[in-house]
Amino acid sequence: MKQRVTVIGAGVIGLTTAYALVREGLSVDLIDARDSVASATSFANGGQLSYRYVAPLADAGVPWQALGWLLQGDSPLRLRLRLDPAQWRWLLGFVLACRKSVNRRNGAQLLELALHSQATLARWREEDGLSDFAWRRNGKLVAFRSERAFAHCREQLLDPAHQQVLGAFELKALEPALAEAPFIGGVFTAAEEVADCYRFCERLAERLRASGQCRWLLGKSVTRLLSRNDQVVALQVGQEQLEVQRLVLCAGHRSAGMALPGLKLPVYPLKGYSLTAPIGTAQRAPEVSITDYERKIVYARLDQQLRVAAMVDIVGFDESVDARRLESMRRLALETLPNAAEYGQAVEWAGMRPATPTGVPIIGATAYRNLWVNLGHGALGFTLACGSAERLARMLC
Repeated sequence: MKQRVTVIGAGVIGLTTAYALVREGLSVDLIDARDSVASATSFANGGQLSYRYVAPLADAGVPWQALGWLLQGDSPLRLRLRLDPAQWRWLLGFVLACRKSVNRRNGAQLLELALHSQATLARWREEDGLSDFAWRRNGKLVAFRSERAFAHCREQLLDPAHQQVLGAFELKALEPALAEAPFIGGVFTAAEEVADCYRFCERLAERLRASGQCRWLLGKSVTRLLSRNDQVVALQVGQEQLEVQRLVLCAGHRSAGMALPGLKLPVYPLKGYSLTAPIGTAQRAPEVSITDYERKIVYARLDQQLRVAAMVDIVGFDESVDARRLESMRRLALETLPNAAEYGQAVEWAGMRPATPTGVPIIGATAYRNLWVNLGHGALGFTLACGSAERLARMLC
């Protein structure tokens, strides 16, 4: 009898993993603590599929830059130190990764995975007819306010053959919505894309249900993985134990809490925020995706809505929405693109992005012979999801 694969996590990583496994002809059990798919971190992320701009956050000079951010009221980074060994270990690993040589090596790994992910999504769209999730190839513009940051970025381009350096005049000619914005230049990558992650997850869920190869176990919270010898034998779900044959862990920042003896998962949550504002007839929203480099804010048009996303809060496992952070983001968006959307009508969101210290996700087999992991994608979860899923599925098969 063909073995089933249990996937824990029904966000974009878990759903793409389940979809890739079903495409390989396997049967899947998909389990998640929530009653619906993609209702946490994948619900309202930045919307950018940023395949060629994937340099890890950990880089030379970032710790000193972060100290400056912590003194700003509108800082893109907020750190709340806790009596949590996992947080201290993660921060130490992050600082150790903040070297130019390490950043370049990790950036090359992420670029390879990102381009594979772009090709995988294109194949799923073409071969499987996946559609209706606000996908567009509209290009991405990283815009700069200071010459120093602009010069640093020009030196760090990961894929210069596909990245175009623009001066202020060229930047505003490319995107008229930036006519009054205080940017001195930018880097434009024409092949980048946008899409609505939540709607994409809904489309995957529909295909999985129609396949007849996926059994759904939503509203089931896994508290422990039970092992014997060198394999996982069951999941502890409340008072119930569910037997497993093969298992893939895609539970984001919650995965570390399910860890087994000898299994180290250096993943910690980085809380981010977004606003999803309607675009009225009087508004002029940007058509290309924009990243405001210094303020670390991204803007992505998803049909008739503008997604504005920003902030990194390293505050432990507090999932609450901080109204002050959202108000700060709204004010900064109004300063930069005042006529882009109806910011006063925006839907507010906060999500816990599971990140490794290096920025490189953990994908593959473990010391337990029937356990694989696919997690730690940080802010690049949607960008890397399809490629990570296909890579994991092929390893498992």
